[in-house]
Amino acid sequence: TFSPFTGFQVAKGGTVRSGIRSLLQEARDGAAMYRVSDTVRSTHNQDGAIVLDVRQGQMFNVNFVGSRILELLKTGSTESAITDQISREFGVGRELAESDVRQFLQALKKCHLVDEREPGVAA
Repeated sequence: TFSPFTGFQVAKGGTVRSGIRSLLQEARDGAAMYRVSDTVRSTHNQDGAIVLDVRQGQMFNVNFVGSRILELLKTGSTESAITDQISREFGVGRELAESDVRQFLQALKKCHLVDEREPGVAA
């Protein structure tokens, strides 16, 4: 089964483990938009990503799906566009992708790795 959020936990030391475009059109639709925090640095590979929040001094580990979501966030994609892309790329239903993307974004927000912003507002 697909779930980039399966087994999500914040481990000691601040490690997050996750068994885890049209920008103008989405902005007009009022879709939720997130921006990766300026204090976040990441490196991506075939296994996922290592994410460092230099302000908090915490390191996070996400799987390939989480890595892809972060990459899409950096391009300015909305939550809805990310959901569509994840659904297509990983061959899962939109409802499942939507639920998992939303949970992942909320976890990123809780860890202060992303900020929610109003649609149509420049980063």
